[in-house]
Amino acid sequence: MPTIEIHTPIRAPIERVFDLCRSVDAHAASAAATAERPIGGVTTGLLGLGDQVTWSARHLGWRWRLTSRITEFDRPRHFRDTMVAGVFARFDHDHEFAANGEVTLVRDVFDFTSPCGRLGRIADALLVTRHLQRFLERRLAAIRRIAESDAWTRYLPRT
Repeated sequence: MPTIEIHTPIRAPIERVFDLCRSVDAHAASAAATAERPIGGVTTGLLGLGDQVTWSARHLGWRWRLTSRITEFDRPRHFRDTMVAGVFARFDHDHEFAANGEVTLVRDVFDFTSPCGRLGRIADALLVTRHLQRFLERRLAAIRRIAESDAWTRYLPRT
């Protein structure tokens, strides 16, 4: 049961960063390298407690579908998305936010179990965990670029 933990400082207000991380549109933009796009459930705008989205994406050379639901929500400090259907046996993805002056500290914790028992654990050790780590790091780097520029206005209403 691998766990990936990523810490990312973003020079933007906590509410902006929180909302960008739950924006379907910002997610799609930040995951362009995997051609990730929403195909079911909430397909645009901001996700809230109980909302589901189904994604189609290309990972490791294959097209996958995955549906997740927002199962915990405490704006602007934390939300969790949990897989309800897809390639993994299970996953929980916690997004935690803390303000530190003008910087928002983002802590992403992705806890998952691959299917296929022992074979899945071998795949995790050889390939899957490293691939997911890079994907999540690239996604958060894109969110940081959006949040720290005027680009965030394309994804969020001005408050």
